[in-house]
Amino acid sequence: MCSGTLAMSNVLADLSAQINITSAQDPPYFPGPFSINGHGWLQAPLQGLKGQAQKIFQLQVLVTFGSSQSCRGMLIVKVLPAPSSQVSFLEQNQSITIPEDLVPGSKVVQVQAQGLDVRYEIISPVPCPLFSVGHVDGVVRTTAPLDLAGATGSAVTMLKVKAFERLPPWASDELDLIVNVTPINHWPPRCLPALLVTQIPETAPVGTVLSTFTCTDPDSPGSTLDYQLWFHSPPGSASLCLSNRVLEVNDTLDCDTPGACFQQTASILVFDGGQPLMTTEVPILVMVTPVNEFSPTCVSRTFRVREDAGPSTLLGSVVGTDMDHPHNSIEYHTWDGSATFAVDRLLGEVHLLGPLDYERQTSYRLTVLVTDHSQDQDPTSHRSGSCTITIEVEDVNDHAPACEPPFQELTIHTVPGRSMVVTTVSCRVPEEPQRRAFSYSIVGGNSQSRFSLQGTILMLNDLTGGSPWPEQPRTYELLVRVVDAGPSIPHFSTTATVIVHLVPWRASTVATSTHRATVPSVMTPLLVTNIEAFWQPEPRFVVVLTVTSALLLSALGWLLVRFLRGLAQVLQAPSKPAQALLLNSMQGTEGSIEGFTDVPRMETPQTHSSTMSLQHFDGRAQDSCTGRDYLFNTRTGARRWLPGQETT
Repeated sequence: MCSGTLAMSNVLADLSAQINITSAQDPPYFPGPFSINGHGWLQAPLQGLKGQAQKIFQLQVLVTFGSSQSCRGMLIVKVLPAPSSQVSFLEQNQSITIPEDLVPGSKVVQVQAQGLDVRYEIISPVPCPLFSVGHVDGVVRTTAPLDLAGATGSAVTMLKVKAFERLPPWASDELDLIVNVTPINHWPPRCLPALLVTQIPETAPVGTVLSTFTCTDPDSPGSTLDYQLWFHSPPGSASLCLSNRVLEVNDTLDCDTPGACFQQTASILVFDGGQPLMTTEVPILVMVTPVNEFSPTCVSRTFRVREDAGPSTLLGSVVGTDMDHPHNSIEYHTWDGSATFAVDRLLGEVHLLGPLDYERQTSYRLTVLVTDHSQDQDPTSHRSGSCTITIEVEDVNDHAPACEPPFQELTIHTVPGRSMVVTTVSCRVPEEPQRRAFSYSIVGGNSQSRFSLQGTILMLNDLTGGSPWPEQPRTYELLVRVVDAGPSIPHFSTTATVIVHLVPWRASTVATSTHRATVPSVMTPLLVTNIEAFWQPEPRFVVVLTVTSALLLSALGWLLVRFLRGLAQVLQAPSKPAQALLLNSMQGTEGSIEGFTDVPRMETPQTHSSTMSLQHFDGRAQDSCTGRDYLFNTRTGARRWLPGQETT
C-alpha cells in the first residue's frame, strides 16, 4: 500500500491526473468508504478500522490523464491487528544550547523514544528551515547556517518532534525541544574614543566630567557591555572614577606634594557577554597641570651689623616659603631699590653695599619682595608677598674724645693741711654727643702724687702728711689721659695738658687765689691721641695699589734717565771735528769775516788776525732773550755775536 501510494503520488506530481475509486464499498463488509485526496494519499474511512483486523479490502482505482487517457488498477488494503506496545519519549521537554558557528549538517541532539520500530518526524514548525530530524535514528541536525545577525528568530527555536511506530503509525508520542543559539564572538567591542589623552588643572572640582565612552559589540549589537576602570600609575588611585560609562574626577587633585600627581595612567576594560569572552582596552592618560594657588610668604627678621663692616658683608638670609610645588621656586627683590643693601635674587642673602654711619642712621627698614615662578601651566602666572627686614647698626668707636680746653695753665696759692679743687677736665666726642662714659687718669707730671682725680675733678692733695712743704713756687705739667669707657670697641683716648703753678702759703697771703690761663683760640693745642684701631685693606686693593705704584716708579725712572741724558749732552764740550768745521765755514769769504764781530768796523783787525781770534770759540748757541746766535768758549766763557744779527 505504501509503495503504491508513493507511486501514485509521483504520478500525480509529474502529470495532471485524477484518481477515483470505482469499486463498490457497501456495508457491512466495508465499515465506510475509503477515499483518495488530491495528493494521492489513501485515507481510511471516517468510522475508522477498529474491529476490522485481518480483513482485506480490494479497491478498483481509475486514473485519468487529460481528457482521453486513463488506466485502471487494483489496490488491496490489509488491516493488521494493533500491537500491545506503546511509544513514549524518555523526556517530555528538552532544552539545549548550541553555538551559532555550527555548519549545516552538524548534529544538534539525538532524541530517543521507546517502542517497536520507531520513526521520528518534526511536526512543528512545518516547514522547518533550520533543523531536521533523522527518520530512523532521531538525530536532530542543522540544515542552514545559524547566523543570528542575518536570520531573524534564529536565537530560539521551539521544535515539536513526533515519535511513532512504523506499523501501526498511530502509536506515537510528542516531544517539545527548545534549541537556543548563542552568538559566537568574532570581534571585540568597539569604543569611542579609542584613546583618551587629556589634561585638567589640579583645581578641578570633584565630579568634573573628563569623557563619556560609547562602546558597541559588532557581534551582538545592542547587547549589554561591562565597563571597568583599572589604574596603572599611581596604582590604586582614587582621583578618578567611572560611573555609567562616564569618567570623572573622584577626589581632590593636589600637585603641591612631590610625586602626588602630574600624570594619571589608567585603562578602561570593556567586556562583552559572548563566548569566548572578548575585551577591549581603552588607554587613558590624564595629565594634571599645576595651578599657582598660594602666594609666597617670608618672615620679618632683624639683622645687626657693625657700622665699620665692609662692602659685601653678609648680614643674613631671608627665607621664603610657598605651599605650591616646587616649594623653592622663589625669587627675592628689594622693593625700594636700596643702594646700601642688596638681596641675592635666588638665595635671599642680604649683603651690605655701602658704608654705614651709626651717628647718621642707626637702623634701616628694607622691604623684601618674594615672587614665585614655575608653579603654573601658564609661565606668566606669578604670585608675590613681602616682609620687612630691620637692619640695626651697631655703634663702633671711631672718634677720639676731645677736651675743652685741651690745654690749661693755672696758678694756685695753697694752704697747708687742706685739699683743693684745681680744675675740671671736660671732655666729649663732638661727632657722638650721646657718648658720655669716659675714664680719667693722670699719666705724667704728678711727682710726689700731689694731685689726684675724682672723676673729672683734678684735686690738690693735703700737703700736711708725707711730702715736705715746698718753700719755693713750683710748676707741675700734668698729663691727663681720657679714654672712652663705653661698650664699643676699639677704645680711643686723648691727653689733656694741665700746667699748675703752686705758690706756697705765706703769712702775708691774705687769701688763697687761683689764676687760670687757658690756651687762646688762635693757638693750636697739642693733642696726644692713642688710636688702637688699625687699617686692613682688602686684598684686591693691595694688589691694585702695588701694580699702580710699580708702573708709577717705572715711569719716573724712565723720565729721570731721559733728563740725565739730555743734561749730559748740554754739558758735554763739542769735539775737534766740530771746531774745524766751524773755522772752515768762517774762512769761506773775506767779506763774511768782517761781520762776525759786533764792534765798529774801524776796530776790525786784519783778516788773518780775525781768523786767529775766532779759533778761541768752540761752541755756538742762541740767546734765549734776543734770539741772536753767538759763539762761545767753553773754557773762558767768552762770547761773540755772529754777523747779520741785529740787536733789539
